[in-house]
Amino acid sequence: MADLPLTAPAVKPANPNFSSGPCAKRPGWTVNALADALVGRSHRAKPAKARIKQAIDLTRELLEVPDDYLIGIVPASDTGAVEMALWGMLGARGVDMLTWESFGQGWVTDVVKQLKLDSVRTLKAPYGELPDLTTVDFNNDVVFTWNGTTSGVRVPDAEWIPADRQGLTICDATSAAFAQKLDFQKLDVVTFSWQKALGGEAAHGILILSPRAVERLETFTPDRPLPKIFRLTKGGKLMADVFEGATINTVSMLCIEDAVDAMQWGKSVGGLQAMQARADANFKVLADWVAATPWVDFLAKVPEERSNTSVCLVISDPEIAALDDAAQAAFAKAIVSRLDKAGAAYDIGGYRDAPTGLRIWAGCTIETADLEALTPWLDHAFAAEKAALAQAAA
Repeated sequence: MADLPLTAPAVKPANPNFSSGPCAKRPGWTVNALADALVGRSHRAKPAKARIKQAIDLTRELLEVPDDYLIGIVPASDTGAVEMALWGMLGARGVDMLTWESFGQGWVTDVVKQLKLDSVRTLKAPYGELPDLTTVDFNNDVVFTWNGTTSGVRVPDAEWIPADRQGLTICDATSAAFAQKLDFQKLDVVTFSWQKALGGEAAHGILILSPRAVERLETFTPDRPLPKIFRLTKGGKLMADVFEGATINTVSMLCIEDAVDAMQWGKSVGGLQAMQARADANFKVLADWVAATPWVDFLAKVPEERSNTSVCLVISDPEIAALDDAAQAAFAKAIVSRLDKAGAAYDIGGYRDAPTGLRIWAGCTIETADLEALTPWLDHAFAAEKAALAQAAA
């Protein structure tokens, strides 16, 4: 601790918003970006439908979604998009559920306790690890998160998914989209929300369907009632207009405008590869700092499985690690509080169900210079709180 700064650094991040959702707006954003929003207009009006369709088309272009995949804007953020897939598609065959953090575990709860499906296997790993991907049975439908937002653990690629799979792959990609390479040919359902990597507004979800997913919807009728907001078929046929701008329920035209603005910014910085490169560069700042800092470590144990967006850290200092769970949690909260009060970093506490630690968003809307300015503040906050702890114990 002697080498760590008890005096606060002179420079703060220009933008201290490091929340993992809603995430930081794109650089340069002001409320003026929404000046042309079609507020006060029906979302069914031609100009509004055209703007909604523009958001869909920009998603296809920027995320490089195959032409034969469908893209829809649906209610209730990423959660709503995942639930539509689970309730509308599962039950035709067995299901493999992969879980290694809280959101994946939430999907297990839905499938096992709410849908109460037969023939469900749960492949579970503790926080910081992935399940054994070689044991997945692709004769079953497979449900998984690409990037575990609350654990900072992601699948390294899609090589573990066979092209000739029999079941569907349903992928919650909300904190991976636009920051990690999604192999759509290996994915049948992909979901995300604007509030993550795009720094957009919450409440709406994106649902992307492969031709195989559409076939499932049109050939399988679940033996359960479906609420209106979950229904994607009518008379056994896909409600195709949902994927052309005619949303299931009313959307916020302010949110649509903001999403369009964020994706136009993504195009302006170089498109998908540039957005991924920005996230990679941001992660490198934190990875280099962790490598040089003895008091902190990644929650994710395997380097290739570490998220470049939701970076989850644990306090590895031996004296702090020796404290009981409550004291460790209080110490981490004190660091978060100190940084918040200083205006150096907001909302970087670990997720409530995750192991005690810190969680720092490093997606493409974050500027690398802000993370470079953040790391000295992290060292300062740790040193100051450890000194306070020692003084209290004296």
